[in-house]
Amino acid sequence: MPLIDTNENKKKLCHLYNEISKSLFGFGTTLLRVTIDDRIITYYAKHRRSPRSDALEGEAPTLKHEVDFYMSSIYKKKLREKLEQEFGLEIEALLRDYDPATQWAITNVILHEPK
Repeated sequence: MPLIDTNENKKKLCHLYNEISKSLFGFGTTLLRVTIDDRIITYYAKHRRSPRSDALEGEAPTLKHEVDFYMSSIYKKKLREKLEQEFGLEIEALLRDYDPATQWAITNVILHEPK
């Protein structure tokens, strides 16, 4: 099912993304933009740096990298669930890349072809 590219849908998508961020990290993003292009929804997000993340980076950088990986996986799972529940979307793939050094995340949601 395609998602119409409207300002209202973009606001809802951004709100949903930030709600997940708040539930996992305690705060939302510092910058968030979403685009809708046919079957692909793309989020561009600049996340806040967590004090815990700074502490881990100084004391256990390998552990911090592992935690970042798992938190990104949890983020993807929660985002998929919410998009399917709240928007009724049929998602083919959800791809997320997160750069811990800059706190940027790019997330692509690829929707199934309409039948």
